[in-house]
Amino acid sequence: MAEWQEPAAAPALPGADENWAGELEAMMQFADGGIVSKTLVKRGKLVNISLFMMATGQTMSSHAASRPATIHVLGGEGKITIGDQTHESKRGTFFYMPAGQPHALESTDNMVFLLYLLG
Repeated sequence: MAEWQEPAAAPALPGADENWAGELEAMMQFADGGIVSKTLVKRGKLVNISLFMMATGQTMSSHAASRPATIHVLGGEGKITIGDQTHESKRGTFFYMPAGQPHALESTDNMVFLLYLLG
């Protein structure tokens, strides 16, 4: 089981006033038995957008973010538990969590999602 920590900024992130564009599918990669995350945009506490790739069978234990967050599933399948409710996740599902809301994730088929941490 992998422990989740708020992603650190990658060195090549655009500046606060710069645009960002990228081909997400080309950025997707899976670690054998692991979780890969890539920070796409980081604007201090205003917004942090990261691409996550969870290999089949990987889990993130229950944790809570210090600010509101959303998860937008781009591919694969899994289960996302928010509070005491577990939801099936697949391409196109979207979740919102207020700050401090416990949540956990499980990938049942190479789950890919965008995580937005909001200010």
